Parts: sequence; C-alpha cells; structure tokens
Amino acid sequence: MMRIFPVLLLLFGSCAALETPARYEESRLLMGTEFRIVLYSSEEQLARIALDEAWARLERLEDVFSDYRDQSEVSLLSRSSDAAGERVTVPLSQDLWYVLSSAQLISRETDGAFDVTVGPFVRLWRRSIRQQQLPSPARLDEARRKVGHEHLELLSRPRAARLAMREMRLDLGGIAKGYSIDQALLELSRQGIESALIDAGGDIVVSAAPPGQSGWKIALEGSAEGGSCLLLSHGAVASSGDSYRFVDLGGVRYSHLIDPRTGLGLTSSPAVTVLAGDAMTADACASAASVLGPETGLPWLERRIGVEGRFWVIEKAPGEACETSGFARRMIDPTMR
Repeated sequence: MMRIFPVLLLLFGSCAALETPARYEESRLLMGTEFRIVLYSSEEQLARIALDEAWARLERLEDVFSDYRDQSEVSLLSRSSDAAGERVTVPLSQDLWYVLSSAQLISRETDGAFDVTVGPFVRLWRRSIRQQQLPSPARLDEARRKVGHEHLELLSRPRAARLAMREMRLDLGGIAKGYSIDQALLELSRQGIESALIDAGGDIVVSAAPPGQSGWKIALEGSAEGGSCLLLSHGAVASSGDSYRFVDLGGVRYSHLIDPRTGLGLTSSPAVTVLAGDAMTADACASAASVLGPETGLPWLERRIGVEGRFWVIEKAPGEACETSGFARRMIDPTMR
C-alpha cells in the first residue's frame, strides 16, 4: 500500500522531570502490522504509565477484532453462522458493535464497495496467492453466497448481531486498525498526555502538535512534488493502495485490496490518502475510496463532512493526482516549522 511516514526526530527522554517535554517512542507488532506510539511528556513516569495503558488497550482490542485469533470476539461471531437452523443472536461488546455499525453505514453509502462481510473472499484470495492462481468461478460463486452487508443484522438494545447466511466470515481489516489507534490515543489523553502520534502501518492519528511546532509533519511517499507533507493536529490520515502489497497472476497485477463486489483483488488501484477527524473514518474511507476509484470515490469523499482525500494514479507517468477541494490547504513546505 502507499506508505505515509511521520517526520520525527529520534530522541528519548531519560530524566524523571524536565521543563521541556521529552519525546518517547515505542513500537510493537499487533494485528499483523507494526504499531508505533510517539508522545511528549515532561515526566518520564507519566510517559511510561501512559504507554503501558495505551498498549494494554490495543492488546484488548486485538482480542476483539483479529480474525487470526480463533477466540477473538469477531471470530466467535463469524462462527455463529456455522450452526444449522435459526440465526443465532450474539451479544456484542461496545467496541465491536460500534465498529460494525460504522462499517454498515459506509457499506450502504458505497453500495457495498466497503463490506466487512468480505471474509469468504479474503480467505479465497489468500489461498489463490499461496497457490499462485486465480480462484475458479465455482469457488467464487460459493464464496459470493456468503458475502453481503445486508446479511449482517445489528441490534442496538441490547447490543447484538445476527448473521443471516451460513458460514459467513467477517473481516475488519479496513476499519479496525483506525478505531484501535483512536482508542489508544484516547487512553493517552486520559493519562494526561496532550501531544502524541500513533501509527499503525500507515494509519496515523495525532493529538496536539509537538512542542514548538505548528503540527505533526506527515510525509507522503510517491508524490510528484517529491517530499510533500501534510500538517496535522487533532486529526488522522490513512492511506490505501497496492504500492507494496500486490501479486502478479497470469501477467495481471492484482492488489491485496479485494473488491467485495467481484471477490478479486483490484487490478487498478490508485494510491489514496484520506484526512479525517478520527482514524476509524480515515481508515474506512481510504479503503472504500480505493475500491470506488477516482471517478466515483472523489465525489463521495467530497460529500463527507470533515473528510478530504487524494487519489494518486501511480501507473501514469509522471503520475497524476486528483483531490477534494480542501486537500491542498493541508499541504505544507516540509522545511517549515
């Protein structure tokens, strides 16, 4: 995918109490990607406690959202559809219910271009990549019967869900990372940390600017300008695309991003950058916009309040970009403070 890099200095605080806030950074592997937390604090003990609480929150959320964990909440919900007979009503945690509710809204807005019930296609596509061949039409048809956001029913009182089709599988890869880093940033705030950045493989959320700065500088890789930066505070940015994760099958380049409407990896996947007030929105909108493409995705992003987006068509030389009306106002000269 297109990578977004925070422009940061490598400096670690070591004093117990400093007049000028020091910078602290830690990284861990969670949800199949590297998570990085950067924060500023004038008290080392406060920084360490805040980091511990943020990591603990992220680890709890991995037990909710990871489809690689058999006993995660989303895995248990998926397997509830395996039982024959009546649909099973499954109680949900607040975290899972909120993410699924938000996902369903975007699914309806995009006519299924974003769909967390895409799990059967994801499993089939992973198998195809291992075997280096496209899935057969019969396997695609079999998986297609198990996919569709209309088959996911959410109940608000009490919070619960039902899956209408047998052997459905949910995949929250396009939204859960964003929600998770939003929650980790909230945990840092609860601990008194005012200036922080959390990066989860290109999904980034920030609070107040670093000391002496007007915002966090977020470098965009692959732009024609060479070294373009976003200036961000109290907001989020997410990227999506196949710059790094793709497979060549039969001479055709397929993205790791799956179109829920076809069950196949995208063959034309422009790099997308989305700015929003929170990382969950940025994450999901970037995923949806990649599937929709510039012609449909750009007007959709333009209609969303508080969201800006940019499409970068890498295949065209020297590259071609199109963006929402307010995106350019967030770009800066990377040399400015």
